[in-house]
Amino acid sequence: MQCLGKESRFCRQRKRIQVRTASTSRKTSETQIELSLNLDGTGESSISTGVGFLDHMLTLFSRHSMIDLQVTATGDLHIDDHHTVEDIGICLGRCLSQAAGDKKGIQRYGHMTLPMEETLVTSAVDFSGRFAMVWKVEFPAEKIGTFDTELVHEFWNAVATNCMMNLHVILHHGRNSHHISEGVFKSLARSIRMALTSDPRQTGVASTKGTLSG
Repeated sequence: MQCLGKESRFCRQRKRIQVRTASTSRKTSETQIELSLNLDGTGESSISTGVGFLDHMLTLFSRHSMIDLQVTATGDLHIDDHHTVEDIGICLGRCLSQAAGDKKGIQRYGHMTLPMEETLVTSAVDFSGRFAMVWKVEFPAEKIGTFDTELVHEFWNAVATNCMMNLHVILHHGRNSHHISEGVFKSLARSIRMALTSDPRQTGVASTKGTLSG
């Protein structure tokens, strides 16, 4: 599509949302993280966190959200995975918020009910500028390999807190912890993708308040 002559409202909006990228660095005594993303990508990723299961989850998150994602991390894995997983969630949340910018033109809300083998997960998000989280997911196993399943909640809590969004996840049924985690990540990837998709009819923010900043 070419925008010729006097630009239409749609063309101006299209130009404005073409570049929605963000990057961040986080260095503490516990972790060192570099993360960058492109909301309007093709789902390409380069992930190296030192936590194999998280690498798997972030790779499929990138593919299903269509967000290009690069993550490198080193952390105190000799203690456990907690600090690394949580701090990557912090960085992802901050970059999602930064890349979304003023949120003009986005749909704002996203939801997905997603089957993963015997598992069924529903997620819903609102890029409202306010944090809230409801998590109704229980894992039948405490570990997936060496990965603590409770860290799935910690990761998404960090994302939602630092993105300042509402995030709800409900597990309807499931008996395999790997499938449940994968269902959660895929469902949220699709929900976030929907929420951040532009609507050419939405010229401002999708709020009667006129702002999605809190």
